[in-house]
Amino acid sequence: MQWFASSALAVLFSAPFASGMEGATQIRMPCPMGDCSAGVSLNYIGEYSLPWDTQFDGIPFGGISGLDFDPATGHYWAISDDRSQKAPARIYELAIDIQPGQIRRVDVVRTITLKDRNGQPFAAGSVDPESVRRGPNNQFYWTSEGSARAGLPSVVRVADNNGAWVREFSVPEGFAPAADRQSGIRDNLAFEGLAVLPSGDLIAGMETSLRQDGSIARLTSGSLARFVRYDARSGQPTAAYTYPVSPVPQPALRPPYSNDNGVSEVIALDDHRLLVIERSFASGYGATIKVFMADIAGATDVLHLSSLTNTSQRITPIRKSQLIDFRAMGLVPDNIESVALGRAADGSEVLVFASDDNFSVHQKNQFFAFKIEQRPH
Repeated sequence: MQWFASSALAVLFSAPFASGMEGATQIRMPCPMGDCSAGVSLNYIGEYSLPWDTQFDGIPFGGISGLDFDPATGHYWAISDDRSQKAPARIYELAIDIQPGQIRRVDVVRTITLKDRNGQPFAAGSVDPESVRRGPNNQFYWTSEGSARAGLPSVVRVADNNGAWVREFSVPEGFAPAADRQSGIRDNLAFEGLAVLPSGDLIAGMETSLRQDGSIARLTSGSLARFVRYDARSGQPTAAYTYPVSPVPQPALRPPYSNDNGVSEVIALDDHRLLVIERSFASGYGATIKVFMADIAGATDVLHLSSLTNTSQRITPIRKSQLIDFRAMGLVPDNIESVALGRAADGSEVLVFASDDNFSVHQKNQFFAFKIEQRPH
């Protein structure tokens, strides 16, 4: 089934491409989904990687699954998806020096330990941090993917500037993991992305479908992921929309012959347009990273639908159009799970992507930057 309409995408090469080459690539999407008022133009700046064994305060640095920019300091907040196993669940403050044509360096400034409702660091295995956004009053919104296996729901939480527990948002009906595995979240495939709209509402994006909403993405079919809209003041879900995850783009090339595709992050451009990262992995090939502009305007509210596949209601999904394909640009992305709208040293607006190295010698703490020449606001 064709779930979305594509629009013209031009990738212009001004010189033979090499990773990190200054001014090598411009990306233009003048009329996404037929809307020429929402045009996007980007210039690729470069790539920077920290060694996989980087440590800070004697703790392994890595697992970066969420990234956000703090205009008050010019620094970035990065959340690790360490499940309090290598060290307590934590947020890093990063200084990312982005100059014209290059990311010069990435420095870890400090670590903030996230606390549970009892004021203690989260116990090992009790949390799975995935995304972080800076909220009002120097608070952090962050997601925990939970664990279907352990019966832990996927949730959105709020922490203060020191990581202390403030509150937890309500879990929408049908999202809690069910013992019979017929409904609720799948293990490690729940709230992966988080966006703060200019209105103040939040969008929490599922990585893939709930069990009652159909299968995960395959080589020949996509999946239906719910994006939940929250009122930030009450912590209550007010709507949900259907995001059509694309089919798996690449077959596996070697054992264990596994592949997947799902949403790894979302970020708001305005009150109804988002950027959505779809992250795929195929054994023997590696990661495929694509970024889409998505528009929730006009999408059907499915918050109170018990199933997206077993319903007579006509559902209009979120529209989307591809903006970036890292591999088509000649880049070799790792496990990109986060994106921030930040600022370069010269004040220009940039998109910064970061990877989750899974604390593996075979992966990278990788950062990519794009200068934003045009985007909807």
